[in-house]
Amino acid sequence: MQKVWRTLQAFGNIAFAYGFSFILLEIQDTLKAVAPPSTETKVMRKAVAMSVATTTVVYLLCGCVGYAAFGAESPDNLLTGFGFFEPFWLLDLANAGVVVHLVGTYQVVAQPVFAFLDRRAAAAAWPGSALLGRKRVVVRVGSLALEVSPFRLAWRTAFVCVTTAASTLLPFFGAMVGLIGAASFWPLTVYFPVEMYIAQRRVPRGSARWLSLQTLSAGCLVVSVAASAGSIAGVVEAFKAHNPFCWTC
Repeated sequence: MQKVWRTLQAFGNIAFAYGFSFILLEIQDTLKAVAPPSTETKVMRKAVAMSVATTTVVYLLCGCVGYAAFGAESPDNLLTGFGFFEPFWLLDLANAGVVVHLVGTYQVVAQPVFAFLDRRAAAAAWPGSALLGRKRVVVRVGSLALEVSPFRLAWRTAFVCVTTAASTLLPFFGAMVGLIGAASFWPLTVYFPVEMYIAQRRVPRGSARWLSLQTLSAGCLVVSVAASAGSIAGVVEAFKAHNPFCWTC
């Protein structure tokens, strides 16, 4: 049964890699500001096609090669899951690549959260506050002068600290990534884009295209539910062998 759960969890891990649709609007808005409107759609289509193709190839290679080499014993983290750390230079190089990748990814993925709290949530909670406005404070470090927003500096730093602490206390990499990917895949990557496409293009209800899109959405919903179940089972199993509040266990 564990093999079934891990297989479903793998679907969640893969789905996590495709959960980029919620930042597409941010990217497209940036392109609109720097590129002519006529090229905006073309650039986005090409970028999405290339990114999806690259992601698919990389994940298929990792999954297929890992399973071919280690079978069902393949760990969630190929860099640290085997208990040995040689050759050191190769693992260090791979981990350095992971750090570079995640530093940039964290900034991109967190931008919608930052924008929401900066523009809406905080302003609605404390309207008229000078601290939440666009006021900047000039901080001088030697000959370097920086303009800093006190509110953004405080809450974004707190956000990073909280997410870092949470990830440290819950080091179940595969299970947590699978759960997050499964929970966000269908609503953000499939349902909302499909519904927006239907509304924008005014696809007739009951037409062949409408039925195809709804079938796609329903199928992805089933995948998300199954992946969520597998990931939850993985988290429960991991908690049996790990106590996040015991550093010596």
